[in-house]
Amino acid sequence: MEKAKILVVDDESRMRKLVKDFLVREGYSVLEAADGVEAMDLFYSDKEIELIILDVMMPRMDGWQVCREIREHSKVPVIMLTARSEERDELQGFDLGVDEYISKPFSPKILVARVGAILRRTRGGEKEDLMRAGGIVVDKTAHLVRIDDKNVELSFKEFELLSYFMENEGIALSREKILNNVWNYDYFGDARTIDTHVKKLRSKLGDKGDYIKTIWGMGYKFEVDE
Repeated sequence: MEKAKILVVDDESRMRKLVKDFLVREGYSVLEAADGVEAMDLFYSDKEIELIILDVMMPRMDGWQVCREIREHSKVPVIMLTARSEERDELQGFDLGVDEYISKPFSPKILVARVGAILRRTRGGEKEDLMRAGGIVVDKTAHLVRIDDKNVELSFKEFELLSYFMENEGIALSREKILNNVWNYDYFGDARTIDTHVKKLRSKLGDKGDYIKTIWGMGYKFEVDE
């Protein structure tokens, strides 16, 4: 399969070069933008961009504005880079549909690993992969979720989280296990990342959100009520 085209957006040229060098080494095609306006021009002109690595603090148009505008037109995965590490910034990123949130300084190797994990999931496989439970249908190939024959709009991470829950129906899952499997790397943050995503996922599932049971002091379990 041909390697993906990735847009790297950062006003620091050294940071762009660092990220680009590691991605190119893995065979990815990389476009660069020095600010949000340039990023949007590239986004609109090149329909082959499969993932965006986006810095928060930039002149002319910051990362939040860029992400907000992108989400009006596309579900392309977005990895947000920021020098900030405050919880409210991370939660704002998730509210805007950010798929990953990485605080500077970071390991380029870890960034590349996350890029690969996201693209493996978004590209999917050729074989149809459907899961059904309690009126919820997850089509992993088409990356679609339907509840009672109505489409439900989920972010990339919400989709992966629901898929993981349904694949492990009836099994108690610790937060650590969910992080390691859904995020596909050793995550050293706290459990609020999981809890934030579960809260938003439950809301989008409506009354089906009750299938995601909280196991106090441990994690969650997906279980369809009889």
